[in-house]
Amino acid sequence: MSRIHLSDMSDYDDQSNAHFSNSLGDYEEYEAEFDPLRHDRKARRRRNPKPKHTPKKQAHQVIEEIADTDGLEAGFVTTYTPGLFEEGWLLESLRTFYDQALISDVLARVKGGKEANVYRCKAHPTAGSDLFAAKVYRPRMFRNLRNDKMYREGRAMLNAAGHEIKKNEHRLMRAIGKKTSFGQEVAHTSWLMYEYVTLEKLHQAGADVPKPIVANENAILMSYCGDEHTAAPTLSEIQLDYDEALPIFNRVLRNLEIMVKHDVIHGDLSAYNILYWEGSITFIDFPQVVNGQNPNARFIFNRDVARVCEYFAKCGIERDPVQLANRLWQRHFAKRPADEMADLSRFEDEQAEAE
Repeated sequence: MSRIHLSDMSDYDDQSNAHFSNSLGDYEEYEAEFDPLRHDRKARRRRNPKPKHTPKKQAHQVIEEIADTDGLEAGFVTTYTPGLFEEGWLLESLRTFYDQALISDVLARVKGGKEANVYRCKAHPTAGSDLFAAKVYRPRMFRNLRNDKMYREGRAMLNAAGHEIKKNEHRLMRAIGKKTSFGQEVAHTSWLMYEYVTLEKLHQAGADVPKPIVANENAILMSYCGDEHTAAPTLSEIQLDYDEALPIFNRVLRNLEIMVKHDVIHGDLSAYNILYWEGSITFIDFPQVVNGQNPNARFIFNRDVARVCEYFAKCGIERDPVQLANRLWQRHFAKRPADEMADLSRFEDEQAEAE
């Protein structure tokens, strides 16, 4: 009988392991060659399924999220009861004014529009006024901004502080150019800030406009025209007789003169954007304002003057809008102060004669 020594067994194990390793290597090559994951797309999909699709939110879900104001209204309880769709963005937009001790309550909505709503607010006892008007822009999904391309020509973008966005601010300019979500918000803020800085300029110049108090990225707080029960109506809502209309028309011309002198063209002026209260007027709604650098400035200005003359013609005040617009426009571009004074004198003489 032959004996097998342990050393021989060791050699046998080594040979067996080597043979097994070689076989395993061959098997791995075959496995890799015929692995279905290399050739079968469906198999790969089963192994690595796509992330579960998240369905798009329904409109009512989005509205409920926007209207979710938990914690937001703490300490800021309003007399006015906003609708479900406006509650969230209204309180959020006005919260900074409340925190700054400028307003203490929202009393009523006095004007609704496609772009913004205007609210009558109770001023804080330390604010130095009884009432303020708050113009609150709608969220982008709820607002319908006009086609503003014509108005944006020739004017720079403004940031939330009312300062011009410089061309070397590449991130902002790229977002605006590509019209990304962020870029659209920047454009929206610029649209709002043009109204605010224009109100500041014209109010300091003595024009009949609301006094701007403060602004944030979605709302402007300004002086209020009306009383605690009624907001001032627009000229379009009332009918003036000739004796009432004539001094109002002259006041409108004075404001147009101030605006042109300060290189401001309203852009959407009509009886719908002039408030009337106790014999006085107030020009409102300036986000689309343009200056003389806009290539459409002359057309826009002529249209503003024509709309004003159209309203007052119904009151018996007939004026040629083309001649009136030409006279105001030429005065703005007068070369010498003496020419400007002479032109102003002639204009005032013509007004006095007409009266």
